[in-house]
Amino acid sequence: MSGIGEIAIVLILLVLLLGARQLPELARAVGKSARILKREVRVANNEPASGPKQVIDVTPADVIAPWPDSGTSRS
Repeated sequence: MSGIGEIAIVLILLVLLLGARQLPELARAVGKSARILKREVRVANNEPASGPKQVIDVTPADVIAPWPDSGTSRS
């Protein structure tokens, strides 16, 4: 585990290398990447995504018969 001193050194290096203006943009990009990764892991594990569920209502008229009658007899 990294200590507070190590985290502080990394943050100071980031400020020196990237500049203070680019840090918020970097944080947004990391957050967006984390959300995308979390969503892809959820999809890979076949877990339902959070949000409204779509219900499809199928009536008997919508169902196609597996062997449609072609009108010809085979006798």
